[in-house]
Amino acid sequence: MTTTTHVADRVAGAPISWGVCEVPGWGHQLQPDAVLRQMRELGLCATEFGPEGFLPDDPAAKAATLASYGLRAVGQFVPVVLHDPGHDPLPEVEHAMTGLVAAGASTVVIAAATGRDGYDDRPVLDEHGWAALLGNLDRITDAASARGLVATLHPHVGTMVESGEETERVLDGSRVGLCLDTGHLLIGGGDPVAIARRHPGRIAHTHLKDVRLDWARRVQSGAASYTEAVAGGMYVPLGAGDVDIAAIVAALEGHGYQGWYVLEQDTILAGPPSGDGPAADVRASLDHLLAVGAGT
Repeated sequence: MTTTTHVADRVAGAPISWGVCEVPGWGHQLQPDAVLRQMRELGLCATEFGPEGFLPDDPAAKAATLASYGLRAVGQFVPVVLHDPGHDPLPEVEHAMTGLVAAGASTVVIAAATGRDGYDDRPVLDEHGWAALLGNLDRITDAASARGLVATLHPHVGTMVESGEETERVLDGSRVGLCLDTGHLLIGGGDPVAIARRHPGRIAHTHLKDVRLDWARRVQSGAASYTEAVAGGMYVPLGAGDVDIAAIVAALEGHGYQGWYVLEQDTILAGPPSGDGPAADVRASLDHLLAVGAGT
């Protein structure tokens, strides 16, 4: 991406804010035209790709689709199994990277998938699993660099890396960059402000989310599943929840961060939205971020 000092020039959207998700049975799935058109109407200049099938699979067609809406490509969320010594994740990641390069994107966002559908439970890793996971992250880092991309690991609830402790283990044991997801880290029991302040140089990509701590604690305790919490309103527009967005942006900008801020408010739609629908929450998040960014 073009280096710039302005936060406003580095804000991107994500289809999950419109309820578009790879999880089977997640909820009503909007058509790409509605999502991409609303992104551009809100003033967003770029987006992540969204799940497989949201955009055309052919790399050139994918790039052309985004360009037709005046949007740039930022990156792609790629959940792959990293911890199984008998499984090679590189072919899946290489396929995603071909599309990213064709669209002029900068970042591949890796999640350490469990191999199961959804994000409501996960196995426990032993030392062999951790060794495989960390080794695969370094392999992916090198493969991305060879394609002119930056590889990042996205701590994510219901994956093999979700907590602050697990995130620290990845940072200590591999060379991969970090996708700082402010919501997932909090829900996973971590402190996104502390991570931003301790490791600003490792953060190459940022997913800005705000969440309600009461719902996050219910997920942590097992009183509610992740999917139930999302449907119940755990994610809220930036500034309306319990994540200190201003402190995170200040820590990153103060260290010279020049990456993207991707607005993500995980949403489950029960059916076709009425009125502005999800776009109203995205607009509120954008307004909050621009106000915060103006003070950095």
